[in-house]
Amino acid sequence: MLAVIPVRDGILPAGGAEAACECYGRAVLIGSGTVAAAASIAGELRCIEAGAFSPGAWAHALDPILTAEPIVVLPSSADGRDLAPRLAAVLDRPLFAGAIKVTEREVVVARDGGLTMHTVVAPERFVATLQVGVRGVDPVTSEATAATSVELLTSETMPTQDAAGADAGVVEVLGPDVASIDLAEATRIVAGGAGLDGSGRFDQLAKLGELLGASVGATRVITDRGWIGHERQIGTTGVVVDPRLYLAFGISGAVQHTSGLGDPEHIISINLDAHCPMMQLADLAVVADANELLDELIDLLATPAITRITMVDTDG
Repeated sequence: MLAVIPVRDGILPAGGAEAACECYGRAVLIGSGTVAAAASIAGELRCIEAGAFSPGAWAHALDPILTAEPIVVLPSSADGRDLAPRLAAVLDRPLFAGAIKVTEREVVVARDGGLTMHTVVAPERFVATLQVGVRGVDPVTSEATAATSVELLTSETMPTQDAAGADAGVVEVLGPDVASIDLAEATRIVAGGAGLDGSGRFDQLAKLGELLGASVGATRVITDRGWIGHERQIGTTGVVVDPRLYLAFGISGAVQHTSGLGDPEHIISINLDAHCPMMQLADLAVVADANELLDELIDLLATPAITRITMVDTDG
């Protein structure tokens, strides 16, 4: 089993490390800045610098590398979903999209919006995409990471347009809409729990998310109340996330919630209970009323910077 992980500008895509772990640490990283991205993965890695994302050309360039690999797994990120069918076509293999488990014997795929799981006997050779957040990752140590080689695909070694066939052309790269992005792919999340006093607080969280470039999440008790949709629920019965920054407003930190948090780089918790689990997990724990602090924070961030500076100068 071998993972193929498309990389843009040194940033590992969502689910990239999971795909590598599913393949026992064997992975090919292709794109731009692959060596930098490889630092986030443990295993036997091969880095191919191929420039800007070109799924058609990449599929043909990877063909001789992957021919001897019976099972090829890609993360179900945006680029992974684009590259996988191209690879399957070039390699002349079936594609299993949206898998939650891939082994040499079977593939388990989610269907009907995740309501049903279908187990398929694995054929001898196939390509699969692994859903983000379903597996988790193994710890990365300096000893475990070994980029075995770095290759550079140039205009001479990349397939010609005729060989690669018609490829997608990039017109413009748009940043994600934080209001609608899949929580599993969000790098910043502001979330609310039972400590918030009304559904209107989630309108405020949405405003705060807009100001911070963050998506909005919630605990199960909130989605059960109907204050926000269940697709925004974080936890074992909701969405598994792994943001860089997680702000928890009025969340006590039940294990069903925290087990779905992944491993955020920074956790900030605001709660009146200084000893609740979420406060113990936090890098910064603020003992305060989450509702009042949310009001103050939005007012502060919504105030133009020049006005805040003037106010400071005036106060001396």
